[in-house]
Amino acid sequence: AYGLEKLIVDNNMVTAEELEAARAGEHFDSTESPGLAPQKVVGAMRRGGSARVDADVPPRFEAGQRVRASVDAPPTHTRCPGYVRGRTGVIDRDHGVFIFPDTHAHGQGKKPQHVYAVRFEASELWGSVNQGGGVYVDLWDDYLELA
Repeated sequence: AYGLEKLIVDNNMVTAEELEAARAGEHFDSTESPGLAPQKVVGAMRRGGSARVDADVPPRFEAGQRVRASVDAPPTHTRCPGYVRGRTGVIDRDHGVFIFPDTHAHGQGKKPQHVYAVRFEASELWGSVNQGGGVYVDLWDDYLELA
């Protein structure tokens, strides 16, 4: 919900004060906020926003390195798919620095870090019956360790 709230405030559909008032249970009359037109909401949601940030964060990994996805399964928001946890792959490329969704989704800061395309052999994920293929998964620094 935090991302959606930020999106509607950033696009001037509601003010931060109106959002806080609604959270506190105060009545909110949407006719008083002309920015909340349905067409604007739909357009802003379709456009979305980039999570890429311009931050000087050194990469922890480079292309060709073997890495293992963390086995941690937090009870809150995460973008690390369960099927790669504890599995080994190879860094294919570094996409750059992005907001870390696990902290940002809970209002705990952006915690900018690199996102890598990691190639996992299909057999590593789904057993020996799946030979020859691979799956690419984009993973943040905090999800990875050297293998």
